[in-house]
Amino acid sequence: MARFPLSTMSSLIDTSVRYDLAESTCPALRLDEIVDPTGLAALTLGYGTSPGDAELRALVAADTGVRPGQVLLTTGAAGAMSLLALDRTPGRVLVVGPCFPPTGTVPAGLGAAVDVVSARFDDGYRLPIDAVAARLTGTTRLVSLASPQNPSGVRYSGEELAALLDVVAERAAPDAIVLVDETYRACTYGAAPVPPSAAPRSPRVVTCSSLSKAHGAPGLRLGWLTVTDAELYERLRNAKFLTSISGARIDEVLGAAVLRRQREILAPRAAFLAGTLATLTAWVETAPVDLVRPDGGALCCLRLSPEEIPDRAVPAFYARLAELDTRVEPGGTFGEPDRVFRLGFGHLPEPDFAEALTRLGAAVDAAATRAR
Repeated sequence: MARFPLSTMSSLIDTSVRYDLAESTCPALRLDEIVDPTGLAALTLGYGTSPGDAELRALVAADTGVRPGQVLLTTGAAGAMSLLALDRTPGRVLVVGPCFPPTGTVPAGLGAAVDVVSARFDDGYRLPIDAVAARLTGTTRLVSLASPQNPSGVRYSGEELAALLDVVAERAAPDAIVLVDETYRACTYGAAPVPPSAAPRSPRVVTCSSLSKAHGAPGLRLGWLTVTDAELYERLRNAKFLTSISGARIDEVLGAAVLRRQREILAPRAAFLAGTLATLTAWVETAPVDLVRPDGGALCCLRLSPEEIPDRAVPAFYARLAELDTRVEPGGTFGEPDRVFRLGFGHLPEPDFAEALTRLGAAVDAAATRAR
């Protein structure tokens, strides 16, 4: 029997379509945008250290409000979450959904009992504090959530996070920690500032992030954890060493180059996302769909109108979309009904994005016609 369930999300990188609205990244960086490629010729490809490159950890620390010695470099944010899952099992893990599927499936595959508390589309995906409190137990060792959320792009307020920490302290096991996935934190719109990290809030808080989404560098496979509890940091560093020894030296050098130029990399992406989000918002006003407006990230959740498109017509929507060489990510991937879907508005160039929305509209119309 497989330890981990088959993930349908692997199709996002293993197969391609002409108009990909399922992808959740910003435009990809080119190597020559961050370094002179010829300058890499002298880089020695020996082992790195188990914590990771010192300069890169210092850059992450300055950005998140912790010390360099509290940053652990990982293989993407997915690698960060996997290390933490290894440390937290056995025991119970509480996941706030909808969420990136491995948030729950990896701990479950490692033997944890996973409780899922789902935020609701109709509530704007706000943090369901009372429901979380009701599911916490004395054996809960990890509470996991993302801010901004994947798939909705909803960011939790400081007040919501403070309330969460309070209920975890009151009701969960003494060593329970809160993982805040901040992969989309730096992904803002227009002139909006990047909000502060949750990293320094409490020794009970661990954050993870990466260069994959906001910075457009998923090919580097570079992420990190911030861990302000010294004992927990050492356990995670040792687990990383035992499972991978160190990160890829070239990835860490290039990652430092990205963060040194972070402002100039993020600014045009923020302007681009503001434009495509405005285009999407205008399109939504003409279609029988509902939108939870995102606070950050290159992604959001839409829902086929329950009043105009009944459940029996939803398959027609996806069938027509496939015929049009276009895709979105169905809500079932994230624990939602398939009438909800994740749409990425940061991956396609603006002309292609406009065409993709035209094709999306045709698929919505096909579902609405099927319902009549």
